[in-house]
Amino acid sequence: MKKIYTFSQQTKPNEWRIVNDGVMGGISNSSIQLIDNKYGQFSGHVSLENNGGFASIQLDISQPVEEKKHIVLRVKGDGKTYEFRLKGFSDQPESYVHSFNTTGEWENIKLPINQFYPQFRGRKLNLSNFNFKTIEQLSFLIANKQEEDFTLLIDWIALE
Repeated sequence: MKKIYTFSQQTKPNEWRIVNDGVMGGISNSSIQLIDNKYGQFSGHVSLENNGGFASIQLDISQPVEEKKHIVLRVKGDGKTYEFRLKGFSDQPESYVHSFNTTGEWENIKLPINQFYPQFRGRKLNLSNFNFKTIEQLSFLIANKQEEDFTLLIDWIALE
């Protein structure tokens, strides 16, 4: 397993970009903070007002995928469903998406890279699944079609 991002005392949470539904007129809010000098906390409130409904954080990264088959996330969620998203090129419009459920406990979630499917603005696209040689952007998103508060703790992200 090769860790590609680890939250630690040296982490600068402002490396992550917050992208909420305000880009489309919504009023959801979120933040990313360093907790206990060792975890990232992605938290906030998703609102459905003004055609809203999502909150996300994004990180630009340049990471070869090589022969790796899985993304592994070490997270502690709140029992809600989240999406982990990849881009092979940071300027491509579509993201490659894989949903995951959380249990409220610390867990390692293993997501097969070849099962990340293309999506743009919430619509699945008729393109092949993720097959890029590098990852240039990764993100976490919550969009469960309901008004809700959320908290996702992130320890690390790895390739396996």
